[in-house]
Amino acid sequence: MKLLTQAQKNKLIENHKSQDGTKEFSAEVKLFNPTGVGTWYLSELDPETNVAFGLCEIHEKELGYVSLDELSEFKGQFGLGIERDIYFTPKTLEECKNA
Repeated sequence: MKLLTQAQKNKLIENHKSQDGTKEFSAEVKLFNPTGVGTWYLSELDPETNVAFGLCEIHEKELGYVSLDELSEFKGQFGLGIERDIYFTPKTLEECKNA
């Protein structure tokens, strides 16, 4: 499975291009490690660097940047990679932080 659908990728890029410094966009996609720690709620994507912004939860929740290239290369237990939550609906980053 691809990390992002084309529609999600387009929305994340649109958010990146519309950024005014407030980082108030909704998380459009949720990625997770099915065999360990790691959840990413992404709201923006820089198409030139393939680096996304959002709420990242490894050991604690914090806003930050993550390389989609690195996430796509990651292989955890049993060789499983990072997956996209196909049932996730967009939420504000604050809602994701409080979930």
